[in-house]
Amino acid sequence: MELKGILLATGLLPLSAGAAAAVDLTVVSWGGAYSNSQQKAYHEPYMAANPDVKIINDESGAEAVAKLRAMKEAGNITWDLIDVEAADGIRMCDEGLVERIDFDAMLAPAPDGTSARADFGDTIVADCFIPEIAFSTTIGYRTDKLPAGVEPPTGACDLFDLERYPGRRALNKRPIVNLEWALLCDGVPYEEVYSTLETDEGQARAFAKLGTIKKDTLWWSSGAEAIQLLADGEVFMGSAYNGRLFSSIAEENQPLAIAWDHQVLELDGWVVPAGLPADRETAVMDYLRFATDSQRLADQAKYIPYAPARASSIPLVGKHADLGVEMAPHMPTNPANGAHKYINNYVWWADHRDDLDAKFQVWLSK
Repeated sequence: MELKGILLATGLLPLSAGAAAAVDLTVVSWGGAYSNSQQKAYHEPYMAANPDVKIINDESGAEAVAKLRAMKEAGNITWDLIDVEAADGIRMCDEGLVERIDFDAMLAPAPDGTSARADFGDTIVADCFIPEIAFSTTIGYRTDKLPAGVEPPTGACDLFDLERYPGRRALNKRPIVNLEWALLCDGVPYEEVYSTLETDEGQARAFAKLGTIKKDTLWWSSGAEAIQLLADGEVFMGSAYNGRLFSSIAEENQPLAIAWDHQVLELDGWVVPAGLPADRETAVMDYLRFATDSQRLADQAKYIPYAPARASSIPLVGKHADLGVEMAPHMPTNPANGAHKYINNYVWWADHRDDLDAKFQVWLSK
């Protein structure tokens, strides 16, 4: 083997310095406007610099935990990199499904030399999870179906007001966020939400509150489906990711608006499946060093209003690549967007998700 091949095999020479053989990387994400933002900000520029690498998109993000568990059981890992929410990243880490990351050794420092770990700061919630963006689950509604003389909805608690805002709702077909909203809108202070949800009585209270709108609710399983239900007029209002709502409103001119109050902020990021062959793991880590640097995370915000996870990326956020509008005002972290913002308790959900997933599906079937 020539020297370049030996260095590449040992990881001492990054792919960007020239790979000897073509490599296909299957990257799992969420589809729609979000995957498009990754394609434009990360995948395309990386493939342009590394013509021997082909990135294949897979939109199985919502099923990532279950599918990766099955792959491990079968001894056949076909994914190379996975984009997941923080709670799922913690679960995968705890179960040994994904690799631990040495942030300072594997990822690029900030432009001023600040180490990657210090630059990501509090967004690092597990050593297997590389934060990418902060997004929120919030409420979208049809501006053209607002009852005459009625003030527009302001946030999640308006979901439960069928008298003032009649019509069908759309909610994610899983417990996370729905149960928090149910308790918050039933008068439970935020600081007591998760301790309440740990009790049978608290869970019953949350399900009872959701039960008041259950017969009027359509349940979505993907971010694209949530937007489609709103765009098609199947529902008057519903939960959706703020970035997808922005794309529908600003890029597609849909008659929608965002009700920000009680938005739930969450982190999304990368995990690397454990047990990849050496050549694929080398390729993945080279891609990640590129895709998670300060400029690239800021570049993603040119296409979708999700706040970059690195502190050094935030001052680099500018205008939308096509529309020319400033993106900072559309970020979920903008203080002007909603009087109440709540941060998803990633660690709590990592511990309780499987149990509440099962209970939620039973409740849906009744």
